[in-house]
Amino acid sequence: MIRTILNKKKLYLLLDSSVILLAGVIAYFFLNPYVALPMASYLFMITLGIGGYSILAGYSGICATLYRYTSIKDMLIIFISITLSFGLTTTFAILLLEEMSFRYILLIYLISLLLVSGGHIVFRIFHEYKTSASPENQKAKKIRTLVVGAGDGGNLFIKSIQKNSTDIKVVGIVDDDDGKQGMRLYSIPILGNISDIPIVTKKLGVEQITIAIPSLKPNQLEKILEICNEINLPVNLMPSIEDVMNGKLMVSRFREIDVVDLLGRDEVTLDTKQISEDLYGKTILVSGAGGSIGSEICRIIATFSPKKIILLGHGENSIYQIHRELNKKFVGKIEITPVIADVQNRQRMFDIMEMYKPDVVYHAAAHKHVPMMESNTFEALRNNVYGTKNIAEAAKAASVGTFIMISTDKAVNPPNVMGATKRIAEMIVTSLNEEGKTNFAAVRFGNVLGSRGSVVPLFKEQIKAGGPVTVTDFRMTRYFMTIPEASRLVIQAGTLAKGGEIFVLDMGQPVKIVDLAKKVIKLSGFSDDEIPVVETGIRPGEKLYEELLIASENTGEKVYDKIFVGKAVRRSLEEVMSFLKTLEGCSEGSLKERLIYFAKTHQAAA
Repeated sequence: MIRTILNKKKLYLLLDSSVILLAGVIAYFFLNPYVALPMASYLFMITLGIGGYSILAGYSGICATLYRYTSIKDMLIIFISITLSFGLTTTFAILLLEEMSFRYILLIYLISLLLVSGGHIVFRIFHEYKTSASPENQKAKKIRTLVVGAGDGGNLFIKSIQKNSTDIKVVGIVDDDDGKQGMRLYSIPILGNISDIPIVTKKLGVEQITIAIPSLKPNQLEKILEICNEINLPVNLMPSIEDVMNGKLMVSRFREIDVVDLLGRDEVTLDTKQISEDLYGKTILVSGAGGSIGSEICRIIATFSPKKIILLGHGENSIYQIHRELNKKFVGKIEITPVIADVQNRQRMFDIMEMYKPDVVYHAAAHKHVPMMESNTFEALRNNVYGTKNIAEAAKAASVGTFIMISTDKAVNPPNVMGATKRIAEMIVTSLNEEGKTNFAAVRFGNVLGSRGSVVPLFKEQIKAGGPVTVTDFRMTRYFMTIPEASRLVIQAGTLAKGGEIFVLDMGQPVKIVDLAKKVIKLSGFSDDEIPVVETGIRPGEKLYEELLIASENTGEKVYDKIFVGKAVRRSLEEVMSFLKTLEGCSEGSLKERLIYFAKTHQAAA
């Protein structure tokens, strides 16, 4: 492959050098009748010109640029390289030649500039024409598309569409900037404002609308959705730069609008330098690696080049899927090891930790469904409490550097089994923290959009069935974040953990569930009248409002952009275990009451 690249560079350099040689021949025959110079002088000057350009072109990298992708910047580099090379030619000619011609050097310089840059431009025009005129492109049915936005996003999107063979045909643009009206972007006319979408789409026979404004605010996006719903046209977004960089989508491909786009959340960015220092070349274990959060954690940490990632999970299919995905992308770069195991199996956890000796553990394995755990209290206790204790103590025994437990906002003043078990798990994890040994910390999330337990898929199912969409209580509010956002918080917390902290994201304002339901309805192309939202009553274990920290935990200390740290009220492991022993022989109802009571009364400072 390297040999192929070098050969291609030599070929491009040879082509440019041949063009300069041709320019020299043309200049010679044009000037020879008027300028009598020895042939040696002509050869010396043309050789200097070609040599100087070759050196400068190699240094600047212009010879490595594909002709078909020549840009304005490349043209500037060609201009500078040719100008400098003939500037040097003139200098050496003055110093070394008895007879030289400024007219010859000037003429060969101008012809070289014209032929070299012109050759690049002609080749690019020919390639783009060939691509657009190919039989496949001509026969393929194009989707007539209206682009919203004539700024940088629209420029990037339309440029990519025209450069690549796609099934999209951009027929017009709308933009609210009055100064752009009547202008053209890559020969595509700007035909009006966003409010003109109904008129423009009808006039042009538009089949879909693509929004190409990365900075578009949620209320503006909702406005466009309302217009598009009225004219019954699908609407989508150009992909985010992150999706393009991760290889998920090309710039010329669009993505569906998600409810996240309407919530207006700015996702957390990572301190990549610190994370790289903490993860590079390390062995990382993720429990619950097949889940929505666990698998995303694995995807993110893989980009920081750890030595090994241990994918620990109970469900073999989900572990198989994430192992297959990561192994395909990072084969030969990172050792990806799938481990099928249950955190409830204490000896198995100790064996795994001893075998792999991870440097960092992200504990994402847990039962999280609130109503389901209300009727499965014993299983919630075994998995969330004893399972956490098993893997945490195993990590400590193996001298793991950092152990991060994923918790939940439902662990704050919990009225339900799931929240209570997660709060007790927090107590166990923080009780194991000792200075100079494993750093244990917890990360509390709000609700995660797109996860398996998210309410959004349920809303979509109800809409698909024709409605109604059900909400347990119109007053109910929740904090929301995305899967990548939640996963980033976990990873960032690992770099900040000193031991005993509870990390919390500044999640902005809570969202009313009924408002979320209405947004999903709007995204699906319906109005509130077509798909009504009905109230069904609060389910067992649900709270109207969620909290992220209680007063005694709230330090107000901001340790990173949008990340706060709460100080957990320390409880000894002996105190927690003493309580757990009293649960032996309890009935389901009694167990539930005692778990919730203990979690609540042992949250605040004694």
